[in-house]
Amino acid sequence: MSLFKARNWWSTVLGEKEEFDQGCLCLGDVDNTGNGQDKIIVGSFMGYLRIFNPHPVKTGDGAQAEDLLLEVHLRDPILQVEVGKFVSGTEMLHLAVLHSRKLCVYSVSGTLGNVEHGNQYQIKLMYEHNLQRTACNMTYGSFGGVKGRDLICIQSMDGMLMVFEQESYAFGRFLPGSLLPGPLAYSSRTDSFITVSSCRQVESYKYQVLAFATDADKRQETEQQKLGSGKRLIVDWTLNIGEQALDICIVSFNQSASSVFVLGERNFFCLKDNGQIRFMKKLDCSPSCFLPYCSVSEGTINTLIGNHNNMLHIYQDVTLKWATQLPHIPVAVRVGCVHDLKGVIVTLSDDGHLQCSYLGTDPSLFQAPKVESRELHYDELDIELKELQKIIKDVNKSQGIWPMTEREDLKVSAMVSPNFDSVSQATDVAVGTDLVPSVTVKVTLQSRLALKKAKLSVYVQPPLVLTCDQFTFEFTAPEMNRTVSFSVYLKGRYTPPELEGNAVVSYSRPSDRNPDGIPRVIQCKFRLPLKLICLPGQPSKTASHKLTIDTNKSPVSLLSLFPGFAHQSEDDQVNVMGFRFLGGSQVTLLASKTSQRYRIQSEQFEDLWLITNELIIRLQEYFEKQGIKDFACSFSGSVPLQEYFELIDHHFELRINGEKLEELLSERAVQFRAIQRRLLTRFKDKTPVPLQHLDTLLDGTYKQVIALADAVEENQDNLFQSFTKLRSATHLVILLIGLWQKLSPDQVAILEAAFLPLQQDTQELGWEETVDAAISHLLKTCLSKSSKEQALSLSSQLNIPKDTSRLKKHIALLCDRLAKGGRLCLSTDAAAPQSMVMPGGCTTIPESDLEERSIEQDSTELFTNHKHLIAETPMPDVSPLQGVSE
Repeated sequence: MSLFKARNWWSTVLGEKEEFDQGCLCLGDVDNTGNGQDKIIVGSFMGYLRIFNPHPVKTGDGAQAEDLLLEVHLRDPILQVEVGKFVSGTEMLHLAVLHSRKLCVYSVSGTLGNVEHGNQYQIKLMYEHNLQRTACNMTYGSFGGVKGRDLICIQSMDGMLMVFEQESYAFGRFLPGSLLPGPLAYSSRTDSFITVSSCRQVESYKYQVLAFATDADKRQETEQQKLGSGKRLIVDWTLNIGEQALDICIVSFNQSASSVFVLGERNFFCLKDNGQIRFMKKLDCSPSCFLPYCSVSEGTINTLIGNHNNMLHIYQDVTLKWATQLPHIPVAVRVGCVHDLKGVIVTLSDDGHLQCSYLGTDPSLFQAPKVESRELHYDELDIELKELQKIIKDVNKSQGIWPMTEREDLKVSAMVSPNFDSVSQATDVAVGTDLVPSVTVKVTLQSRLALKKAKLSVYVQPPLVLTCDQFTFEFTAPEMNRTVSFSVYLKGRYTPPELEGNAVVSYSRPSDRNPDGIPRVIQCKFRLPLKLICLPGQPSKTASHKLTIDTNKSPVSLLSLFPGFAHQSEDDQVNVMGFRFLGGSQVTLLASKTSQRYRIQSEQFEDLWLITNELIIRLQEYFEKQGIKDFACSFSGSVPLQEYFELIDHHFELRINGEKLEELLSERAVQFRAIQRRLLTRFKDKTPVPLQHLDTLLDGTYKQVIALADAVEENQDNLFQSFTKLRSATHLVILLIGLWQKLSPDQVAILEAAFLPLQQDTQELGWEETVDAAISHLLKTCLSKSSKEQALSLSSQLNIPKDTSRLKKHIALLCDRLAKGGRLCLSTDAAAPQSMVMPGGCTTIPESDLEERSIEQDSTELFTNHKHLIAETPMPDVSPLQGVSE
């Protein structure tokens, strides 16, 4: 868009890997030609001083050799350059260069050559001042009202102002309360220096007050000064702007009025001479530099403000008049007359991009060709539009949002070793007396392109841990392979909710348009063996929790499904198998001899999940190898919600307990600090006073703080274990609901997204409120009965609930609606009422306590304790463990 781009008149790039700041750019007739043409003076932190006189043949040309008048290396870093009358006895302009420990004043002169490009320029050192303190910035002007010459004031890094009357040093003064130096400017109308202190205050100091104040060499007050002799440095006026300032400029309307402009981090201010605010403007973007100058309109001031979005804004007072795009972020901006072109905007970036530009637009010479008029058939266009919309919808469903490439840039594959490591890599484990094994996983990356800094991150579910989970690769050439290996082992006394790991690779694909590349992510999942966390165990005859899984095929020998878990004493018994987790809990698996059922039983409800999931996966793999494709599992029992609710209550109780412990710990910490302050006051008192048992109280409070901190840490560990068990139980409940209602994989994915939204549980955002919001949304949309339920508004804030009764009722109601024919979906038609498709009608979302009680009674009758229901559904030929006892 040429309308909003700065028109490039002349540009160049200075040096290589040089750095610049706001003081490194200056415009002026430094060689005293007298024709009113400004030269561009640039100094860099590398010590290079360059002087340019641009005269491009046509607009937009780059720098020619003759544009650079002078380039000299001064060795020391250049902090600031200024042009003024700095030499006594003459009113000619000279160049002042500020280094960190030195101030140098040069004269710049040119010599005409005998050939076309033979003009020579050189600088001559007129004088220099060695500084005793490290300099920060400087300003100049006719201090004290002197005529025909400029004096220089340098501010040091420790807040000292050093004034130089050309070749001689005048005096130095410390600014009161100075911590860090700020921008510095001189107002000739009020004869004062204006700066911004580290207290974020604009401060003004009269030159006369500085001149007659105590000398900086005598900064420590003597007894005579305390008695009244000598002058103290007193600020003329201050103004608190509440932010750090980037720069200060003084602009005069006329001889009777001037304005002080201060550029802050978020605002820029216009102040009167006495420190009162004339106006201020809040900026939308973070500024980088600015330059106020007099406007054409009387009584107004224009301001150029550059920001970190590569934009240059022009304000007339507080009104934005123009916005233009720059090719770089400017750190310094100046306006001058270059090569007979007035009002040229000169900008400099921190990496050396120097550009002369002007505002305005170029007329577009392109004219759109005339389109031949033809008669439009709206019916045909409507049919074509519908066909195209259908094609777009089908493509989005099949390929997702991102377009699929023909060939992948990077392939990731993971292979889990079938055997344990010969030497276990498990360290610092807490699983009892069992020997904890470890298994090696190899991840291979095959790159089609040359890639830089491809990062591999590996994730497993705790308490499984990795010996190393972060890797970085460099693919210097195409078609390269990289392989890494790491070990996985169990570290805690409880079981993980999943045995699946995930290897994620993030990299940047090379692109011509984007030099940094296009970020891409690719992942690969791998499954860890069950034997990593489980050992063969003795089958148990009794158990508190039981599940029965039905299949449509003949039962399979458990030795074929679990070859590594056969107990030595049960070689002939193939329908009963025991599993013992490394944490200590046991699970028993029974297969019916005649019917097509399998039973899983354990003392802990959450321990049923891994064995049940592993059984279904191995059955599917077994029948796929046999070439049978119609194998299916089902669940005909009742969903064990009561046991699931007990785990939810236990997890919620630990969360509430953690909140109480943290509040108590905060109170004890406040008490501990209050006792410390009182003791410190007593100890500082010159007159000894009794401690009144404050030391005993401090010791007791300290012990309470330590005990509460240990209790908080222990509760956090218990809460983490409880959340892991709750996730296992949630996986089991989702699996049973899917088998019970024969849900599709998409519907099961919706359930998983609703019940398992968090990978980590915190006090600020917990599992209970998140799941309750997700289930309420499902009940309000795809499982709603009427439009009245869809009109119910859900809370936009997730806060920890008072109890879990609402969550449990919503879970029971979700199962009730699924049992009565409701189906889960996330399409645009999900909000339509499903009363016509759902046989038997659905219960509405409870809106009153009476309705909630009726719902609770109905759900209690429907989802009874599965222990009693299992007893009413006998398996005739399993004869639980008679074969084992024989």
